[in-house]
Amino acid sequence: MAQEVRTMVEGGKASTGPPLGPALGPLGLNLGQVVKEINEKTKDFAGMQVPIILTVTDAAKKTYEIKVGVPPTSALLKKELGIQVASGKRKEVTAGDATLEQIKKVALAKKDSMMANDLKGAVLEVLGTAFSSGIKVDGKDARDVQKLIISGEIKIE
Repeated sequence: MAQEVRTMVEGGKASTGPPLGPALGPLGLNLGQVVKEINEKTKDFAGMQVPIILTVTDAAKKTYEIKVGVPPTSALLKKELGIQVASGKRKEVTAGDATLEQIKKVALAKKDSMMANDLKGAVLEVLGTAFSSGIKVDGKDARDVQKLIISGEIKIE
């Protein structure tokens, strides 16, 4: 029976300490090797929390698979805009101003893990996160950009 460990690690900076060490120790795997592989697979997400799933495929042979998820949409937006924190007071403080191209880029990165059926739906979801985070899009409120996309004034291809 395959055992599975699900956790979040900082991209490229996993260590044998918590949360990985205590979770993987009882499985009898080579922690150093596992951590090295996780860091290699998550290095592009440096500075972000990345979901990982480690599945032990054969405990006797100590074989495993590592699946790396995509960081949360808010983390991708912050990285794309080069900001540290979103705005907790979106009505008073703007955290940043994204271009529609940056929103599309994040939508493409997240599309496979979203409920959206197409790029337009994924962009609308990312715009929702941008709004919640106090991020404007091309100088406009993200909800206004959503309305323009829904009405067809802005085309998403």
